[in-house]
Amino acid sequence: SGGAWPHLLATVLPHSAGQTLILMAGVAVLTLTTGAGSAWLVTMYRFPGRQAFDWLLVLPLAMPTYITAYCYGEFLDYTGPLQSALRAMFGFQDSRDYWFPEWRSTGGAIFILSAVLYPYVYLTARASFLQQSVCVLEVARTLGRSGANVFFSVALPLARPALASGVALALMETINDIGAVEFLGVKTLSATVYATWLQRSDLGGAAQIALVVIAFVLLLVGLERASRMSRRFHHTSIRYRALERQSLTGWRGWAAAAGCALPVLFGFLIPAGVLVDALFTSPQETAGSAFWRTALNSFGLAGAAAACTVMLAWALSFAARIAPSHAVRGAVRVAGLGYAMPGAVIALGVLIPFAAIDNGVDAFMRREFEVSTGLLLSGGVFALIFAYCVRFLAVAIGAVESGYQQLSPNIDSAARTLGASVRRILFEIHAPLLRPAVGAAALLVFVDAMKELPATLLLRPFNFETLATQIYIFASLEQFERSAGAAIMIVALGLLPVLLLHRAIASGRPGGAHGPLSQN
Repeated sequence: SGGAWPHLLATVLPHSAGQTLILMAGVAVLTLTTGAGSAWLVTMYRFPGRQAFDWLLVLPLAMPTYITAYCYGEFLDYTGPLQSALRAMFGFQDSRDYWFPEWRSTGGAIFILSAVLYPYVYLTARASFLQQSVCVLEVARTLGRSGANVFFSVALPLARPALASGVALALMETINDIGAVEFLGVKTLSATVYATWLQRSDLGGAAQIALVVIAFVLLLVGLERASRMSRRFHHTSIRYRALERQSLTGWRGWAAAAGCALPVLFGFLIPAGVLVDALFTSPQETAGSAFWRTALNSFGLAGAAAACTVMLAWALSFAARIAPSHAVRGAVRVAGLGYAMPGAVIALGVLIPFAAIDNGVDAFMRREFEVSTGLLLSGGVFALIFAYCVRFLAVAIGAVESGYQQLSPNIDSAARTLGASVRRILFEIHAPLLRPAVGAAALLVFVDAMKELPATLLLRPFNFETLATQIYIFASLEQFERSAGAAIMIVALGLLPVLLLHRAIASGRPGGAHGPLSQN
């Protein structure tokens, strides 16, 4: 629609696509280096603070990228604590007396996004390193390989599928981000979709750019699959031994501790410190009725999205269990594709057909009954909840299917033999047994919906704010300290699933003290 495509193709897309590719390349390198390196140190060595770093390294995952960017804006700005301390320490009078890096740039965006997103690689790499064979690593050392050589020549190649998966997740979040890149002045494709839609009022042009974003996502998914090349690595023995960590003493131990401390410092401690300081600077904002009204909006939306998404995921997983045909399993896989799509793209994909339906119904009612129905689907929270379901259905399906994998098919067969209907199997047998998996799925969707910014910005009704949009608005007005309470609430809620996920991975070594094949 419209005639903007030649203009977009000639002027807007080259710059936006180039910025997106540079950002993705930088984030891929930094997250891979930080995540894989810290996971290897924590898994294979003993050094000061190792047990604490084991869980501290996952904390940045609870910090949404846009909140971290706004916190660094407060920390690195001319009036922020870092530059103020430099001026006081060296006697500088103003910014002309010293050099300070331009952090509102592509390089700054790469650093900030990587500081938040490296736990995706850390978690997948740690899970892979925990599952690797002790015998393979010992044989490599017996043949004269040093610890570094074992890491690069044995452990990393074996962990390549996991590393590719972690980097792909980090890059999907990079493509999805709007708040951080817009704040840092980086014109990525998703930010261009948002600007074209709302600032230029060109829905057709935004949809055309969104198709380019989808092409980027499909390319990323294809590269992730190609990097794995259908490789699978598994033990050929049923005997598992616990990993024996090597001790790092002296400067090596402290160097390892510093290498694990820096990601935690940049990804969590500095942003969290900024939030706590801002909270005490403007405590009245958190105590006001407007804040709690916004919090109730967020909780209501996230709760409704979690309930709808989990029910749909449960229905799909149950259908795939009782009727495991290629069509049903294919439908379940297609239903989970939304997680790979940026929130801005999903918002467009929801709004365009919903608005067409609303306009068609309204035109019919006006013509036949002289009654205006208004915007039934796209004018309220229904479209937003629907977008959340599309975006996070894959998360819920994964959690529910993991619960079903723990249930033997013999349970269903025995129930059918005793005359139980499908309905009774679902509600009287599966429901009690799947309660932990369903609860985990609801928690994950709830937290993700609380943090979601792009789709919420584009689909929320007029005069309807959530915690995420309130943070965005205050940051746009250079009043981020007024949203500290909302940011802390989102981060605190995000910590729970992150720590539960880390606990599940850290205790998953077969043959370990808490592993599935342990002797205890």
